[in-house]
Amino acid sequence: MHHDGAGVYLQVTSGRSGINKSWLLRYVIGKKSRYLGLGAFPLVGLAQAREKAGDARKLLSEGIDPIAHKRAVRASLSQQQATERVRSVTFDDCATRYLQAHAGTWRNLAHVQQWTNTLATYVRPHIGATPVADVDIPAVLRVLTPIWNLKPQTAAKLRGRLEMILDYAHAHGYRTGENPARWRLLSKALPRPSKVRAVRHYAALPYQEIPQFFSDLREREVTSTSRCLMFLMLTAARSGEVRHMKWSEIDFDSKVWIVPALKMKAGREHRVALSATALKVLRELPRDGEYVFPGGRRACLSHAAMPALLTRMGRPEITPHGFRSAFATWAREQTLFQREVIEAALAHVVGDATERAYARGDALEKRHMLMNAWAEYCSKAPPNAEVIPIRA
Repeated sequence: MHHDGAGVYLQVTSGRSGINKSWLLRYVIGKKSRYLGLGAFPLVGLAQAREKAGDARKLLSEGIDPIAHKRAVRASLSQQQATERVRSVTFDDCATRYLQAHAGTWRNLAHVQQWTNTLATYVRPHIGATPVADVDIPAVLRVLTPIWNLKPQTAAKLRGRLEMILDYAHAHGYRTGENPARWRLLSKALPRPSKVRAVRHYAALPYQEIPQFFSDLREREVTSTSRCLMFLMLTAARSGEVRHMKWSEIDFDSKVWIVPALKMKAGREHRVALSATALKVLRELPRDGEYVFPGGRRACLSHAAMPALLTRMGRPEITPHGFRSAFATWAREQTLFQREVIEAALAHVVGDATERAYARGDALEKRHMLMNAWAEYCSKAPPNAEVIPIRA
């Protein structure tokens, strides 16, 4: 320790890296000596070390500990840098990170595309470049208000997505405070979506018209789309499940189609009982790839393929999903099958947790009987149809 005067020392140490030299200021607080680092020599020269020591002595004269002051300055600088890093994260950045973090939870690519499209169309123009820390209730209202009355269902879904992304931002320290997309906060400014316009259910064909429609469909040219719609009707499955069906999921011996949990709305594996008619549809299809119903450039049929076919058939008012409703109405009104069997065929979750714990089976044998009865109903001669006997 080489003393320069007025408490300033040059400390010389020997270590693995050789000789090290640094400036120190010795001062006393409450009869206890403390040493404040003034910088390493030769980066900090003698004149600069004396100047720093003078600044420290001024703090001491004001009753401030120079070491505590130095730590406070460092903490403030660190906090400022952290704040700047957080403010550099925009809403678009956070949305991208949210989608990447949850990529493994999406059931299909169409769901990811819906998220991406709605965010790009309705959110990005308003708050995409806004720091996610600055997104507040007025910002959320700028996004939702233009479509709240025009597209209430889309707006309601979008609000939920905003809430999830902002919750993600809060969990990662990109923002603080309450989530401005929560309905509890927005309900004072926006009417409930259900009050704006009545919820429209998927348009369904009355089950009495199913035989005629099925006959018309069977007479059409054999295409991936027409046979996909026919198979959808025979199984009462959802459009996405049928379009993404793979040959590897079908057990022809057991007459079962096993839908993986990732493709199911309820998130659990589902066994579909296949009728003889449904199996016949599958056996007549070519096996050109892994998907049962290929879609040209796409690996599987587009979600727009079957609605387009319905339009060409002169029935644009009905939807593929509506055939599930037709099946359910027919089964409840025209058969004696138990409710649990019908709901199991539709892959619906029935009862509370306790009831489901005791009902472990999926009534597969009974569902085979139900689906064969449904296939027979679909395939029967349409009412008032002219039946021409074919003689040998």
